[in-house]
Amino acid sequence: MRLIFIRHGDPDYERDSVTEKGEREIELLADKMQREKVAAFYLSPKGRAQRTAAATLARVGRAGVTCGWLKEFTDPVRLPETGEEHLIWDFMPSFMEKYPDLYSAERWMKVPFIAESGVPAAYGEVCRGIDGVLAEHGYRRKGTFYEAVSPNRGTLVFFCHFGATGIVLSHLFHISPVALLQHFCAAPSSVTTLYTEEREKGIASFRCASYGDVSHLYAANEPPAFSGRFCETYDDFNERH
Repeated sequence: MRLIFIRHGDPDYERDSVTEKGEREIELLADKMQREKVAAFYLSPKGRAQRTAAATLARVGRAGVTCGWLKEFTDPVRLPETGEEHLIWDFMPSFMEKYPDLYSAERWMKVPFIAESGVPAAYGEVCRGIDGVLAEHGYRRKGTFYEAVSPNRGTLVFFCHFGATGIVLSHLFHISPVALLQHFCAAPSSVTTLYTEEREKGIASFRCASYGDVSHLYAANEPPAFSGRFCETYDDFNERH
């Protein structure tokens, strides 16, 4: 089975839609996606993801299933030193060094400021959501892998968000979402592709073939949007610090 996760186009967060640039991005994305044979489409309820999906769905004459658990992962934690609310990514490196358990698949939710927040419950909701979808398509969660009950080569497409994708991937790969979201970045309209790997009969795990692919933009000479990126060097204050 193949799973495709698509981040929404360049966001207009104030309107919960996409910008003019985002409109160009999602049409170029639709050019790419209309060639795919897709078993099912799943959508975040957020407007920017719905608008992104609409461009592709209109091309192929299909409808998608809206899933509440695919919404952006915005449950905050409170930072120990300041009490300030913060998402579970974009911590400073010096902060990560103080809490090495944030990198652990088994211990990240036991870090006190995470355990005391709504993150564990929200994370569980996402895990149950993706496991439910996979079970419908022949793959049943067992421990850290999936039983290939009805192994297949179908494709599922998810239109969602950077954070939401990171949460799902952390569950599929059995790694800490904090570590994944801290060190990976996916531009708007980017495409992340996973495949099942069944090297042992009846046992499937997931392997990432590409992360944050924006080749559909480069092919049309459309530069990737900066949203969700970072400061490559500290001295450039036009970039996000």
